[in-house]
Amino acid sequence: MNLKSIKDRYLPRLSPIKFNLLVLFGFVCWAIIFHSFLPKININRNMSSSSDQSSVLSKPRSVVKRVIPNAQNEGDGAIVRRSIGSMQLNRLDPFLLLDEFAVSPPAGFPDHPHRGFETVTYMFEGAFTHQDFAGNKGTIRPGDVQWMTAGRGIVHSEMPAGDGVSKGLQLWINLSSEDKMIEPRYQDLLKEDIKRAETDGVEVRIIAGESMGVKSPVFTRTPAMYLDFTLKPGSEWHQSIPESWNAFVYMIEGEGVFGSSDASPAEAHNLLVLGSGDGLKVWNKSSQPLRNEPIAQYGPFVMNTKAEIQKTFEDYHYHKNGFEKASQWRSEPVSR
Repeated sequence: MNLKSIKDRYLPRLSPIKFNLLVLFGFVCWAIIFHSFLPKININRNMSSSSDQSSVLSKPRSVVKRVIPNAQNEGDGAIVRRSIGSMQLNRLDPFLLLDEFAVSPPAGFPDHPHRGFETVTYMFEGAFTHQDFAGNKGTIRPGDVQWMTAGRGIVHSEMPAGDGVSKGLQLWINLSSEDKMIEPRYQDLLKEDIKRAETDGVEVRIIAGESMGVKSPVFTRTPAMYLDFTLKPGSEWHQSIPESWNAFVYMIEGEGVFGSSDASPAEAHNLLVLGSGDGLKVWNKSSQPLRNEPIAQYGPFVMNTKAEIQKTFEDYHYHKNGFEKASQWRSEPVSR
């Protein structure tokens, strides 16, 4: 493989390793995301986390089903990983669909209708612009959330704003029969307006519901908790959940342990359906040394700095510093 073909095949990825999870609980929705090695945020020292900790969990929930969604096309050229609403998991009442999306212009989700449920869009990267037939228009960016109640009906579009890839999650939540024909409404939460809390290496953004004694102002027609957690390496978190609610976990990046400390780790893009119980135990068992290494990656080359990546391309091109035999070697055809 020559230098040009490597550049054509691989896009540059110069990002640190981080540990991201999203957990959504339902009859209501609860979300948790775990990041590793992010800067600490301010601690609200007036909060008590005792009501959320394991001391009150008499029956921790275990993982009863694991769904590994495949990437598929959706909308107009968009790529999604659909875990709920798929062949593996049709529904998890009241959750109808969960997509992890990645969209680059000109792809997107052009004009389409909704009725009878709510959509929750949580942006990780890039930006999405929303327009509807009632004249509403807005853009959400990384860390922002749009909570849309379709109600009696809406026709709208969701398209990436600007260049690059826009990434995030979209969850569909069912509405009860008495709410299906209500007027549509929007609740937009900017990143800086989402309440935060921290204790013992665990950070949380309270999008909906309550955690660590902090409540979100978001109103949910279907009772909901949507929490975004960050767990530092070696930390754990025990969160109470009403026993009558369905619950699931969705991993964004990295790996985490759920339910019991000896359970097999869940990896990126895994959705975990939780069994009955009054709460969930989560562990970030990642170790410090390797994950603290700076990462610079371009296709098949992984070093510590951009300069080392450039040096690697030169070494490969001029067949030196480890690539001396590359100029003469070619693999042989495999007999069948």
